[in-house]
Amino acid sequence: MAQRKSAPRPAGDEPDGFEASLARLEVIVQELEGGTLTLEESLARYEEGMRLSQRLTQTLDQAEQRIETLNAEPEAPHAPSDETGEGPARGARSGEGELPL
Repeated sequence: MAQRKSAPRPAGDEPDGFEASLARLEVIVQELEGGTLTLEESLARYEEGMRLSQRLTQTLDQAEQRIETLNAEPEAPHAPSDETGEGPARGARSGEGELPL
């Protein structure tokens, strides 16, 4: 089955969204690996792929920063272990799992 060549996109005309950009980058890689493009087409795809790769990396870096920020925020206080907030959780017995002396 012959692969359809896709036209290179002009700079600034990359697909919207992370998933669409990643899918486009995968198509570019397949086209470059296919070996059927002319030198000019290969250069155009390479340039487009580099732009997409940089944008995807930037998006991933921003997501990582957001996650780190969320993880650095103080956690909400934990709920008490039982309804009264005193003692072990209901159902737990003192000395459970210990050997008798």
